[in-house]
This record gives sequence, structure tokens and C-alpha cells, in this order.
Amino acid sequence: MSNLEKYIEAFKTTFELGDESALPALKYQDIEAWDSVGHMALIAELEDAFDIMMDTDDIIDFSSFEIGKEIMAKYDVAL
Repeated sequence: MSNLEKYIEAFKTTFELGDESALPALKYQDIEAWDSVGHMALIAELEDAFDIMMDTDDIIDFSSFEIGKEIMAKYDVAL
């Protein structure tokens, strides 16, 4: 599985999404599941999937699917 596939799977699993077509435009609180608790579940899923530990500032700044890609690059995760 590629890094992009793992990244997409983390979103789909955390937010119980069947269709990934809406992911590129997805932002924090766009869907009910992406609340503060869902946010931390997503971060935990990503940290586990990529064996990383995100800084607090990056966790706070992780506000959309696309911004998340930029943040993941800081941890040498090429998507």
C-alpha cells in the first residue's frame, strides 16, 4: 500500500467514509464526524500508520485533507 493510500484509508476509517471522492475538499468540521474527538482519532490513526509523532502545532494546524498532506511532508511522508 502506498503512502497516499494509507493516508486516504486513515480518513476513510476514522470518519467511516465509503467514498473518497470528497476527500480533497474535506475540511475540519465539514462533516459531523470530524469534530475535536474525531480529529484526535485521525491524528492517532495517522501516527500509527506512518510511525510518527506529530508536534502539537501540527496537530492544531491539521485543518483539512490537503493541509494534512503538507504537514505529513514535514515528517518525511511523501504523498
